[in-house]
Amino acid sequence: MSTLNQPAISEAVAQQAADWLTVLMSDEAGDAERRDWLRWRDAEPEHARAWAHIEAFAGRFGNLHQGAATQALAHVALPASGKRRQLLAWLGVAGGAGLLAAHGGAVDGARTVLADYRTATGERREVALRDGGVLTLNTASAVNVRFDGHHRLIELLAGEIMVASGHGAGSAGFGDDAPLLVATHEGRVRALGTRFAVRQRDGVSDVAVFESAVEISPADGVGAPLRLAAGHSATFTRLRPAAPQAIDAHLDAWSRGQMIVDDVTLGEFLADLSRYRPGLIHCAPEVAHLRLSGVFPLFDTERILNMLPNSLPVQVRSRTRYWVSVEPAP
Repeated sequence: MSTLNQPAISEAVAQQAADWLTVLMSDEAGDAERRDWLRWRDAEPEHARAWAHIEAFAGRFGNLHQGAATQALAHVALPASGKRRQLLAWLGVAGGAGLLAAHGGAVDGARTVLADYRTATGERREVALRDGGVLTLNTASAVNVRFDGHHRLIELLAGEIMVASGHGAGSAGFGDDAPLLVATHEGRVRALGTRFAVRQRDGVSDVAVFESAVEISPADGVGAPLRLAAGHSATFTRLRPAAPQAIDAHLDAWSRGQMIVDDVTLGEFLADLSRYRPGLIHCAPEVAHLRLSGVFPLFDTERILNMLPNSLPVQVRSRTRYWVSVEPAP
């Protein structure tokens, strides 16, 4: 039977395959982990098909040893948001999407790798712009920058950026008709003399404005752009923006290397923290509802995890550096 005639791989199995890939990418994966992986792979034909997609993709890296191929996959700069879904698209095992999703994901991934500026997972970077502004890239982010006499365009390919606009039109060789634009998969954000953040997620873009205002224009939308004022955020798709919301006071803390939370659930906290370290953080359902507050340094996610048992009834178990589970304390 041809691949195209086989039933689509379910989302659950695709996620399990991505989890196993993460484990096997680890230098610390031992015989026990490999035996568990083989049992999972051989348990169901669907599991074997999902893994076959992964092996086929790894083969595209050329005549690499299997371990080298998976390590190469590990270092591809994928979007922090929807990281596992993007990985599944790259590997061609996204439920219902098949090889078409794999091709589209591979194109996006290649553009990310070749971007003008990018950051690895857990890395933060500042870039001085030609107009005197400053661009800050968050973890696992990638951008292209196109500044000329008529355009000031930042193309966000993956992740999240903070933009502090410069003097703009009429300065640094830019014409009076050179607006500062940030382009995402879903549309464009025009700066109106401002400091703002844009995040690319799976099928949506997020915008938060800290000074002045921006205009949001969805790619396939109709009507006037949405004007978003300081102190507000909005999510938009290719069709329309959602209603503006008041921003969290600490939403820009990442640009200072911090993660500041105030009475959030442990599940939400760990989901956000996972953006800043390679691999997966699993939060057991029994403790996901616990709440915490604090200021955490993003340069040391291992320290953050190790501190959790000091304030919550949890234990942190690490099967490898890339697979961490937060569970109820014994």
